[in-house]
Amino acid sequence: MTRDLPDIAGKDVLMITVDYPPGAADPVHRHDADSFIYVLQGSIVMQLRGGKEVTLNPGQTFYEGPNDVHTVGRNASQTEPARFLVLLIKKQGAPAVLPAQ
Repeated sequence: MTRDLPDIAGKDVLMITVDYPPGAADPVHRHDADSFIYVLQGSIVMQLRGGKEVTLNPGQTFYEGPNDVHTVGRNASQTEPARFLVLLIKKQGAPAVLPAQ
């Protein structure tokens, strides 16, 4: 779901679910957005550049700011899937994910 935010000029919100199969991982990336994560199923491992690696379970949350680089994003399990909800508040029309090094 994507919606413009009329009370915040030039911003929209994107809400998606992400499914990690067992053992899945994301490449290093960033979001030019405020990103809010809520774990729905399984366990995921997250880390931002300069931060500590954290393992999140259902009901736990994680935040990434517009300048953060997401260095670790993976399923904590090699045998069970994981699923989480992501809410991105970003510039209107901006891509959800940007490559980073």
